[in-house]
Amino acid sequence: MRTDTGQVFKLEDYRPSDYLIPLTELSFRLSPDATEVKAVLTIERRDGVATTAPLVLDGDGLLLKKLEIDGTPLAQSTYTVTPDRLEIAHPPEAKRFKLTIETEVAPVHNEALMGLYLSNGVYCTQCEAEGFRRITYFLDRPDILSVYTVRVEAPKAEAPQLLSNGNPLERGEMADGWHYAVWHDPFPKPSYLFALVAGSLGIVNDRFVTRSGREVELGIYVEHGKEKLADYAMDALKRSMKWDEDVFGCEYDLDVFNIVAVSDFNMGAMENKGLNVFNDKYVLADAETATDADFANIEAIIAHEYFHNWTGNRITCRDWFQLCLKEGLTVFRDHEFSADQRSRPVKRIAEVRTLRAHQFPEDQGPLAHPVRPRRYREINNFYTATVYEKGSEVVRMIRTVLGPEAFRAGMDLYLKRHDGEAATIEDFLKAFEDASGRDLSQFALWYHQAGTPNLTVSSAYNAAAREFTIEIEQSVPPTPSESRKRLMHIPLAFGLVGADGRDMVYESVEGATVDDGVIHVRKRRHSIRFSGIAERPALSLNRGFSAPITLSVEQKTEDRIFLSGHDSDPVARWQAFNTLLTEALIAASRQIRGGKRPVFSDRLSALAGQIACDDALEQAYRALALALPGEADIAREIGNDIDPDAIFAAREALAKRIAEENGPSLRDLYERLRDNGEFSPDAAGAGRRALRNALLDYLALLTDGASLAADHFRLAANMTDRAAALTVLAHRHSGTPQATGALASFESRYANDPLVMDKWFLVQASVPGAQTVETVRRLTSHRGFSMSNPNRVRALVGTFANANQTGFHRADGEGYRFFGEMVLEAERRNPQLAARLATAMRSWRSLEAGRRDKARATLLAISGTEGLSTDLRDIVERMLA
Repeated sequence: MRTDTGQVFKLEDYRPSDYLIPLTELSFRLSPDATEVKAVLTIERRDGVATTAPLVLDGDGLLLKKLEIDGTPLAQSTYTVTPDRLEIAHPPEAKRFKLTIETEVAPVHNEALMGLYLSNGVYCTQCEAEGFRRITYFLDRPDILSVYTVRVEAPKAEAPQLLSNGNPLERGEMADGWHYAVWHDPFPKPSYLFALVAGSLGIVNDRFVTRSGREVELGIYVEHGKEKLADYAMDALKRSMKWDEDVFGCEYDLDVFNIVAVSDFNMGAMENKGLNVFNDKYVLADAETATDADFANIEAIIAHEYFHNWTGNRITCRDWFQLCLKEGLTVFRDHEFSADQRSRPVKRIAEVRTLRAHQFPEDQGPLAHPVRPRRYREINNFYTATVYEKGSEVVRMIRTVLGPEAFRAGMDLYLKRHDGEAATIEDFLKAFEDASGRDLSQFALWYHQAGTPNLTVSSAYNAAAREFTIEIEQSVPPTPSESRKRLMHIPLAFGLVGADGRDMVYESVEGATVDDGVIHVRKRRHSIRFSGIAERPALSLNRGFSAPITLSVEQKTEDRIFLSGHDSDPVARWQAFNTLLTEALIAASRQIRGGKRPVFSDRLSALAGQIACDDALEQAYRALALALPGEADIAREIGNDIDPDAIFAAREALAKRIAEENGPSLRDLYERLRDNGEFSPDAAGAGRRALRNALLDYLALLTDGASLAADHFRLAANMTDRAAALTVLAHRHSGTPQATGALASFESRYANDPLVMDKWFLVQASVPGAQTVETVRRLTSHRGFSMSNPNRVRALVGTFANANQTGFHRADGEGYRFFGEMVLEAERRNPQLAARLATAMRSWRSLEAGRRDKARATLLAISGTEGLSTDLRDIVERMLA
């Protein structure tokens, strides 16, 4: 574990390295306690660099065994070495030379899960962002592109599969039951994309024929006995490959493509060239063990990692400040893929919900940073919702600004111009400017400036002049280290909806550039006048969520109700109803804090019933619309002095009101949606189940709710329905015989399946109420829980902190104290996991005074712990600043 060095890396300090490594030859002799690693590096001095320039290589906890240049051992006096650094003060004067480095690593003791480690007896690597330096000394930075040849040796009985990047070159037997395999990747890549996997695994094989007629061997490696659980992942992979050819013109370039599923992994998956390593939760699925959400996640993440082959691998990022260049762009691509595979409106609403739940709080708190950060202490802490989700939104806005054809032309130019290079955001934007002839200099602020822009909007209708005027004012709130903000270019999609529900056509417009239903907001204030408007329209704004902004709109409740039922844009229609719900819940939480009984409009509950039963709407859409805004979403809208208990009580009161007012119609629809056929994870089947389970959540609040949910659980023929019923029972009827019986039944049925048991942990960790702290503490001693496995920790501790507002924010501070203990326990094993857990406290300053003081005390206790890693200290100190 590396403790904090205090070093801050800055974008303006970037400069090319003095040396390159065009060729890398690696040999591994695998052993749990003492793996021998031999690296033969072809070192090349850059043109213009003095021959006196020292060669400095990165390491992390390494043990150097041998060092040679061009076959000659180096005297110890000619170099300086520590576990974290190797410096050769006077390398050869020749432009090129070969440096041989032999190191020894112990995979079995690597609980940080970075570099080379063991997962259930399988050797695997994780090198992004800086894990390769835990394997051998190297210029471990993204702009050092090298062609790799890798030899892997291991006992054949223990590791019959030996995998690495690229194409297989050679396999053979060795003495004493050992064997070897040699792999070669012809495409230069940075060290973070190196991968090695060795072990005894089952395999699912298939083939894909590219559009040019090349045949690619596909393989998904899983634990023995779980091969059938990889069928959906294989199907998603083949669909991803075809889609990328059709939509972006990107064809796969190697002879093989392999995926390996491992049970211990810090992230979701890793796009290593030709050898993707996955967290097994994003590969393994069938109706018995996986929910519809699991299937959708597998589809999206398989696609995401495959799409990186071009946007991340063939074109990588010059430095880690450009991380969004591969991640935000590839998230956009996987979003588009999922939208084409399923329902585009439903997918878009889900994206908006995710953005608001995770990225908006980040942008509005102490961890705010631009999509392209300008400085960091620990790069692992910048794999954030801002880089990924907001980064995707910026790419989407480029398409909105330029139009689909110019966007595709820009993408084609970018892929052609920078293939085989380490690129920057400036390179990316320049391709779109050159392809379209448009100036994107103001738009580029989306990459360089932190914070969520707000548009304040009002409107007026002049019947006599037949004019409709929209007043827009732009502002960007201050964020840490950025108090003064520049004006953004915001593409605001809109519609003027007439009484018949159709978009109105206007004769002319003045005051801003408006094209294809988009207002281009570039100034602080715009006064936009539409002429030829026959009647006062209802104003529909940010259609399709065209920009990741907040809106402060002066709008009549009648207009929002009308748009909730008539807006032709599904996302804006959902937003109108969601805004009505949010405003009602904020008012109710304030009434509860004031000791009053919450009051809700009859029209709101009636509208919820109408949406639920409107068969003209997609079932998945109706399920999303019926999902009340989350407690964290409401807290974010309130802004400060947050009382989580009042917010929870308001949500429960509104949910019960909707259930009571619409009980018979909701129950009738629930029965009509009963599943009598085969399970299919497709959009139609998933949508039907989503709506039925949303209805169950409401109906469970009525008199016979516990019995209904228990029957739903007992009769469930798939994990989606079973997990939904278990959640309803545990959350709505905690402590009842029905709830305790269902939890016991679920545990008994899936005790030997860790991924399914994660759902069991998750359900209990998210049960509302003060008592859940004790429940979660007790579950940390459960035989199925392990602090060494990130999935287990995220399911139990992460869920408690992120998805249980009343339990985590318990008024006496016990939730924070327990959480602080768990963060420090994780820190001792896996600093990266600990740092990501700690971000759950990013909004502590918005709490009411009592909770705020207790949360701060926990952060101070963590900060005061001796020997904290850079990962955790960076997060905690930024939250306390």
